[in-house]
Amino acid sequence: MTRIPLLIITLLFLSCNSFSDREQKIYASPAGYDLKEPVRYRVRESMQEISGIEAFPDERNMIAINDEEGRVYKIDVHTTQPYPSWKFAKNGDYEDICRTDSGWFVLKSNGSLYEVHGLFTDSVSTTHYKFPKEGKREFETTYFDSARNSIVLITKNAHDDKKDGKTSAYRFDLATRTFDTMPLFRLDNEEIAKLAGTDMRFFKPSAAAIHPIEKRLYIVASVNGLLVITDLQGHVQEAYNLKHRLFLQPEGLTFAANGDLYISNEGGYDGMANILKFTYKRK
Repeated sequence: MTRIPLLIITLLFLSCNSFSDREQKIYASPAGYDLKEPVRYRVRESMQEISGIEAFPDERNMIAINDEEGRVYKIDVHTTQPYPSWKFAKNGDYEDICRTDSGWFVLKSNGSLYEVHGLFTDSVSTTHYKFPKEGKREFETTYFDSARNSIVLITKNAHDDKKDGKTSAYRFDLATRTFDTMPLFRLDNEEIAKLAGTDMRFFKPSAAAIHPIEKRLYIVASVNGLLVITDLQGHVQEAYNLKHRLFLQPEGLTFAANGDLYISNEGGYDGMANILKFTYKRK
C-alpha cells in the first residue's frame, strides 16, 4: 500500500526538479548578476509612467522622465516626499534621458533630441534637434557613447528595418550636434531570437546603456521580455529572458559606476511602477 504514494511523491519530486532546471536555464542571468534577486524601490504616483533613468553617482538619486509631461524628475529612492522636477518642454511622448559629457538630452519617440540647459535651476531651456531621415520611425532608446563622443539612438519600430529583420542604431555627433543618416550599426533580430530561444520576429528595444566596467552594451526590450548584450559595434553576444512578474514593463536602464544595474518598470494594470537594483559581483 505504501508503494503507490512513494512512487507518486518521487515522480512529483523529479518533475519539480526538472521544471526548476528548465526555469533556471530559461531565466539565466549575465555573469556578475542575479536577475531573480533585485532590491526593489517603489516610486511615487507621479512616476507611474517612469521611462528613461540615469543614476547619480551617489546611487541614491535617479534622474528620470515619464512618458507624457516634458518634465525631468529627481527621484530619491529612499524618500516618500514629492520629487523635485523641472519642465523642459510641452507635453509629448518622451522616452529616454541621457547624460553626456556636455549636458543632458531627452529623446522623443519620433527621434528628436532635446538638449536641456540649466537643469536643476529655475531657468531651464532646451535646444531641439530634429531627426533628419524621412520615413516612419519610433524610438524609445538612447545612450551616451563617450568613445565616439556621440549619443546613439536605437529604433523600436521602423519601416526600413522590417524588410530584412534588422534593428538600426543611429549616431548623433556631439561635436557637430548633427545626426548621421546612415545607421551606425544594425542588430540582427534572428541572432537575438536564436540566443534567447524564442520565435521573436522583431526586436523592439526600450532602453540601453554601456556597462562602465565591461564596456559592452546592455539593451532591455519590454515588448520582447529580453535583456540583450552586444559589443559597441552592435554584434550580439548574449540574450536573456526576463520574468514578467519582476519585469512588468521595463522602460529604463542605467548603471552605477561600480557596475550595479538599475532597470525601471512602468506601472499600470499589472502593478506599481518601480526601480530594480541588481548588484554587480565582479569575479
